[in-house]
Amino acid sequence: MERNLSAKASANVTSEEEEDSAAEATLAWAFGLVLSLLYVAGVSGNAYTLALLWRSGRRCCCCPSAFSSASSRGAPLAPSIASLALADLLYLGSIPFIVGTSLARDWPFGALGCRLLLSLDLLTMHASIFTLTLMCAQRYRAVARPLAARGCAGAPRAQGALAIGAWALSLLLALPMMLMVSLGRSPDGKRLCAPTWSPRAYRLYLSLLFGTSIVGPGLAIGALYTRLALAYLASLRRPPRKQEPRRSPRRKVLLLLLSIVLLFWACFLPFWLWQLVPLYHGPLSLARPTRKAIHYLVTCLTYSNSCINPFLYTLLTRNYQEDLRSQRSARYRFTSSCHNLGAAQRQPGEEGLAMATLHHLK
Repeated sequence: MERNLSAKASANVTSEEEEDSAAEATLAWAFGLVLSLLYVAGVSGNAYTLALLWRSGRRCCCCPSAFSSASSRGAPLAPSIASLALADLLYLGSIPFIVGTSLARDWPFGALGCRLLLSLDLLTMHASIFTLTLMCAQRYRAVARPLAARGCAGAPRAQGALAIGAWALSLLLALPMMLMVSLGRSPDGKRLCAPTWSPRAYRLYLSLLFGTSIVGPGLAIGALYTRLALAYLASLRRPPRKQEPRRSPRRKVLLLLLSIVLLFWACFLPFWLWQLVPLYHGPLSLARPTRKAIHYLVTCLTYSNSCINPFLYTLLTRNYQEDLRSQRSARYRFTSSCHNLGAAQRQPGEEGLAMATLHHLK
């Protein structure tokens, strides 16, 4: 009797394991298909964005006067958008390795692959959010202090230096991941990437990365947009000198920047919560297929951010060009009015000189 019960129990366990294995295999294939589609869409979109920026840069090079006048009116966004598109391309470059690993249920790329791919994820993630923070700060300066922003010389060079600084800081934050990760074995003998630090050190490091990628930039961008909102409310209390369009290009640029930032948080915050909750709360009591499904879902969310961004980058570039054209037309109207005013002031003097000459001839 006891042997029959034990045999039935083992049979039930075996069937459950087979069902879980089949469910995991189905999830792995679906995960690979979704990531492959995201890879094609994201690489195409970001490559198109870089090509668009390169073509516009060649036009500026062919017309140096237009380039210098455009750069003198404020910090251009082209270097920052190029930095964002490059970060998205590098991040999407890890998809083929992730798909191969999920389908093979093993890590065939060795310890060097662990170090490179995991550190590349952190590098590109931080480079994106640091660049977005710099862009928000520059647009705040252009809106809140337009004269100071226009008076800055060498804006494109400063933009390039800030972008390089953002990448350097991102590399510094990702460097510990390159040093602490190594190739290990799971209980069932499969190869996987595992940290070599103690659990406490690993938890502190991930908490630091969460602060530098989500919390810190979130507070900085929130403070900038709060100050912009306060300045906008203060401007509403003053009677405007001239009626401004309801949705000016500059306001569209700010809204698009905020949309890119909110999209970043919406895509990466679930991933970070999924990583940090088990470290502070302990292992979650979920079935293995459920854990796999949640892991695949938050991973797809992070990669979808790099696929949606190119559409926002294109809109941002077009609206920024509209902003430059509106500033150019405003400056032209101001220069024309000053010229007409000077001509009107000189006209009475010229008439007086003519009357004196005629009087002298008489």
